[in-house]
Amino acid sequence: MTRPRVSAASLTAVRHASSTAGDKPAGRVVVITSGKGGVGKTTVTASMGYGLAMRGFRTCLIDFDIGLRNLDLHLGCERRVIFDFIHVIEKNCRLNQALIKDKRLERLSLLAASQTRDKEALTEDGVEEVLDELKTQFDFILCDSPAGIESGARHAMYFADDAILVTNPEISSCRDSDKMIGFIASKSLRAKEDREPVKQRLLINRYDANRVKSDDCLSVDDIEEMLGLPVCGVIPESAHVLTSSNMGQPVITAEGEKAAVA
Repeated sequence: MTRPRVSAASLTAVRHASSTAGDKPAGRVVVITSGKGGVGKTTVTASMGYGLAMRGFRTCLIDFDIGLRNLDLHLGCERRVIFDFIHVIEKNCRLNQALIKDKRLERLSLLAASQTRDKEALTEDGVEEVLDELKTQFDFILCDSPAGIESGARHAMYFADDAILVTNPEISSCRDSDKMIGFIASKSLRAKEDREPVKQRLLINRYDANRVKSDDCLSVDDIEEMLGLPVCGVIPESAHVLTSSNMGQPVITAEGEKAAVA
């Protein structure tokens, strides 16, 4: 069975569908989340953002992992962080002062998390105000969420239009993703206001077809059946992901690499 592989392309389709003739739509807020830590959310966020910017979409990445930021490392801009997300929320700087433009793609920007504060510094009103301003400047706002349902994760998903749930092809990862699916469906702003629900999709990371054949991990069909959501992308296991992260380059930039193609 042929499977979708480029999740950035699926988001661009959503973007076009949300617009009307002669009307410029507001930016889409997309949360990249999971129930389990270490599944590759930040790697996915960096590469997905890069892919959207390459397609011509103005894209902003926000790191919601307050106190434990990593997205700046994946983009290679850690030495350029002066102001951060919390500085903006607390009115210590303007939003445009905190946005870091990628040196490779002018349409890609980062709003870094604070490294010195904790997640309780996030406020619902503050996050909403920042997102509302970003939606006037960008086509996509990708929110890199901490795992689980702590404060950073709750704020990351609350205002989402779309959710990408990153899961690994293993039982424990899928079970935790199942909890997140229910949480997003019931606790988002869209659910609270009884609007069209957050559009949720699965992205399977670290997929190994050989291990599937030997029944050492779950297949795409197994995961779809277990979680009841469509799969928008499958990223194969690749040693190059770690190399790219250490170099501060999204894996999508690695020419010819299987994970980059996915």
